[in-house]
Amino acid sequence: MKQEIDTLLQENLERLIHIDDARELERLRVELLGRKGKISRLFKKLGEIPGQDRPEAGKILNKARARLESAFKEAKDRATSVSPQVSILDVSLPGRLPHFGHLHPITRMSMEISAIFQRLGFDVVEGPDVELDYYNFEALNIPKDHPARDMQDTFYISDNVVLRTHTSPIQVRVMEKQSPPVRVIAPGKAYRCDSDVTHTPMFHQVEGLMVDQDVSFGDLKGVLTIFVHQMFGPDVDLRFRPSFFPFTEPSAEVDIQCVICRGEGCRVCSETGWLEILGSGMVDPEVFKMVGYDPEEVTGYAFGMGIERIAMLKYGINDLRLFFDNDLRFLKQF
Repeated sequence: MKQEIDTLLQENLERLIHIDDARELERLRVELLGRKGKISRLFKKLGEIPGQDRPEAGKILNKARARLESAFKEAKDRATSVSPQVSILDVSLPGRLPHFGHLHPITRMSMEISAIFQRLGFDVVEGPDVELDYYNFEALNIPKDHPARDMQDTFYISDNVVLRTHTSPIQVRVMEKQSPPVRVIAPGKAYRCDSDVTHTPMFHQVEGLMVDQDVSFGDLKGVLTIFVHQMFGPDVDLRFRPSFFPFTEPSAEVDIQCVICRGEGCRVCSETGWLEILGSGMVDPEVFKMVGYDPEEVTGYAFGMGIERIAMLKYGINDLRLFFDNDLRFLKQF
């Protein structure tokens, strides 16, 4: 048996030196060291050897198996290692640019709207998303049981605490702390119980407020005309349409010429040629009284717009829910 073991060892150690393919190496390992391999068959033949020679034969066979296992490990490391030529860095290859993140279209639009009004002298202010009923309704001339509350489907946290339904409460907070003149815009999130193609439970608004002596509706029209022309282009027409808001009087909604059909009439504008983009008006004297301003001394105007609405018109987006689906194919376009 010793001669048979020596022959098996010498032949296969020579073979292992020349094998550099991992699959061929595994096939030979199974042939020699597998459960039914040649070494296992030799161990089974130990029972045929006389008792006095059996320990020595087992010792030689164990050494042969250990020698083969070590040789297989060396051959495997050699077969799976990367050659020095492949690992050398080729500095002539073109570099790979990293992937850059993209601003969300709502963020882009909020920044663009804010930049336009900042150029007109407005400051940007912020306020809490969770608001007292007083600031969200009462201080804006919407007392309890007022029918105007039905215009907004409100998330109530408690009887006197709500998720703000607009960013107008920020205007009240600013006027409480600051004497006229006041010229601010308040971008931020708002919340209402509504969800469909054109409404979501959480959305974004920008509210604007100007208070000073002798502020007129003409001033309001001038500022909003500049905004529309800077946002949508100087050739886009706009119109002011009488409306109602509890905290402004008189009030008006602002329509722009349909950016899709240029006023010819299409499905987007319901064949009217016009699209509503924001609400506006002169601040109601009752609101001034709530914050301690004298309506005989100052006047002012306010306006508010949905950022999603402006973004849909600016970028030609037809479904509000795309802003919240987080689909990278959509977001990468911006």
